[in-house]
Amino acid sequence: MQPVPEASTRFLRASGQHASIEPDRWHPGAYVLSIGGAEQSHVNLGHPDDIFYEYLRRIGHLIDLAAPGGEPINALHLGAGALTLARYIQSTRPGSVQHTVELERELLDYVLKQLPLPPGTDLVPHIGDARYALAELPNDLAFDAIIVDIFSGPEAPEHLACREFYQEAAAHLAPGGILVVNVGDEPGLTLVRSQVSALRRAMAAPAAGSAPGDVAAFAETGMFTGRYPGNIILVGTTFAWPANWTTELIARGPHPATVLTGPELDQLHAAGASKQEL
Repeated sequence: MQPVPEASTRFLRASGQHASIEPDRWHPGAYVLSIGGAEQSHVNLGHPDDIFYEYLRRIGHLIDLAAPGGEPINALHLGAGALTLARYIQSTRPGSVQHTVELERELLDYVLKQLPLPPGTDLVPHIGDARYALAELPNDLAFDAIIVDIFSGPEAPEHLACREFYQEAAAHLAPGGILVVNVGDEPGLTLVRSQVSALRRAMAAPAAGSAPGDVAAFAETGMFTGRYPGNIILVGTTFAWPANWTTELIARGPHPATVLTGPELDQLHAAGASKQEL
């Protein structure tokens, strides 16, 4: 493994912000990526299968369910960060082929230089806006898992936080594939509600010859009260949501965890439908 500097900083010209990578003083071998002074990603170079941030651990559990354990998958990351999940997939599913889309080339170059990927990682980088980069992918390129982690709060870009974007992403799912969307939101969950509605519409309009998909929401139990800011993971599937996935995800945590599907998700869906023109 290449040596990692104790701390470093990089100016990102596109956003005008500074990115920094610093050691996590509480976890030897782990590092934190911050942008504009706000923590964005956490990476444990020695144990890339050890995910620190709660919402990323939940996404990791979903990836675990996407295919039999240890089996390589094709994955697309829309929003790269410090490539925490790409490292996790390589660690838990060696031989996987992964693509990542990052808006700022300087950020991706900085992360790859300072925080080397695990040996053998097959990662294809793409630079640009997530929706436009998605449109440039070959039509026959299909993924077992597509992870969207690119927006949060009421200022989410309209061309990304919409049904059309999710439909375009879902068109690149392989049979049995999952579309995972991290939604960071404020109390009231306005964005979460609208994205449940948009994702449900997208997954209900499958490609010709395919069955309709499904949608679930997965988060810390208290998040669904709408009283707190935080992250809710939405999952679009190309198949009916398996009941055993709910049991498995709740058991894996972090605890306390709740998974909403079907009628239990209807309240969020109904409230969201009036928030966004679909």
